Amino acid sequence: MTDKTIWGYKRENGRVGIRNHVVILPLDDLSNAACEAVANNIKGTLALPHAYGRLQFGADLELFFRTLIGTGKNPNVAAVVVIGIEPGWTNRIVEGIKETGKPVTGFSIEQHGDIDTIARASRKAKEYVHWASELRREECSLSDIWVSVKCGESDTTSGLASNPTVGNVIDKMNALGAITCFGETSEITGAEEVVITRAVSQEIGKKFNKTWNAYNDFILDCKTDDLSESQPTKGNIEGGLTTIEEKAFGNIQKIGKESKYIDVLEPAEEPKKGPGLYFMDTSSAAAECVTLQAAAGYVVHLFPTGQGNIIGNPIEPVIKLTANPRTVRTMGEHVDVDVSGILQRQMNIDQAGDALLDMVVRTCNGRHTAAEVLGHREFVLTKLYRSA
Repeated sequence: MTDKTIWGYKRENGRVGIRNHVVILPLDDLSNAACEAVANNIKGTLALPHAYGRLQFGADLELFFRTLIGTGKNPNVAAVVVIGIEPGWTNRIVEGIKETGKPVTGFSIEQHGDIDTIARASRKAKEYVHWASELRREECSLSDIWVSVKCGESDTTSGLASNPTVGNVIDKMNALGAITCFGETSEITGAEEVVITRAVSQEIGKKFNKTWNAYNDFILDCKTDDLSESQPTKGNIEGGLTTIEEKAFGNIQKIGKESKYIDVLEPAEEPKKGPGLYFMDTSSAAAECVTLQAAAGYVVHLFPTGQGNIIGNPIEPVIKLTANPRTVRTMGEHVDVDVSGILQRQMNIDQAGDALLDMVVRTCNGRHTAAEVLGHREFVLTKLYRSA
């Protein structure tokens, strides 16, 4: 496969984005209202309200900052206005995003109040929208695009067809020298020994095993009975996946046949080892996983579904594909790529991979995904434990 070209936004730090958002980012839950007011005042901006940011501590706080800073740093974001209740933590977010070289300004509500803060932030947001609206797409290499993957509401068609289609694209993208990522730590349960063998070295395999064991131990320590209707979900069970092992072996089809992962990332951690496939320690919950991957810098997401999952993300476009003809028929408005022809012997996995890759190129060039058009902007932070 030869490298294709796409039209993207070249950012100040050399990364390539495929969207051009001006984000209004709240530091904490107290600042959501102010951010939403700014987004209401200034058209062309995107507020990202969330539920956390107060009295978090330790590893939970570090993950919180990594996620918010990473969200602002994502190449699909052109500029950021940060609003927080107080200046200290607000400035920490600003300084983290500023490392990319993109425009970012912070405002604190204490000693100003909502009305004055909203007015000042709105003026800055208006300035940023004018600036961002004059940026132009440039010809870039497809290999510059960072791709993340996750599946949702999986069924028997997922492991047989749609997940292998994603794996086909991951193999092709990695062959070009792209950066790709998979996650869903708990959903690998039952296939973890196979995933260990897909590491580029024994050292990285041991790192994955340590990560998986830590997550699994946490689940076993906290569960009350079993994980029925949580993992697998009720939708998975209805779709014919009766055990987590069945689900896991279908899940890992998304990493392809040739690719080996070169590192294991913390949640929302940016990859540092260059081109290749990475594993990220994430929840298997769709919105949480995609939010973490977007915060790590991934700009387009491939999401195979069986029963039909409607997840989107505010800054990372989610391309939805399915091999279930019933889902195509009943939930077609959520489907970007129909690969049900695989199971009907109308196409093979490689042809389906090419169709999905073509949709990746079209999405990079500006086509809105079904999730974007339908307004799915699920932004869900991962919380490790209770706040103080």
